[in-house]
Amino acid sequence: QVQLVESGGGLVQAGGSLRLSCAASGRTFSNYAMGWFRQAPGKEREFVAVISRSGGRTYYVDSVKGRFTTSRDNAKNTVYLQMNMLKPEDTAVYYCAADRDVGSMAIPTLERLYDRWGQGTQVTVSS
Repeated sequence: QVQLVESGGGLVQAGGSLRLSCAASGRTFSNYAMGWFRQAPGKEREFVAVISRSGGRTYYVDSVKGRFTTSRDNAKNTVYLQMNMLKPEDTAVYYCAADRDVGSMAIPTLERLYDRWGQGTQVTVSS
């Protein structure tokens, strides 16, 4: 089973960029679809983005399409979330998550399908 550690969060002004990384332990990283979720204060955790096991498919929530890009490097056991044109409403704790029980091109978006989670990293966007 993989263990996940996020990094790259911080404070940025609106319009700025951040790149989150999620490093996975273990030798089976390429067997997992990798998702990104976020939770803003007082709100439920929500889906942000997902990338398939091989990296060939991605999917984004409408609110981040055109601004966020997820990618992965299976040789480095790492998935990334590049966030551009950040808005104050993007402020949240961001989590990466892994879903093993998927086909090679699957892009799961439901939180309950993910069985491994990182500890989260705070992203704060000031106006």
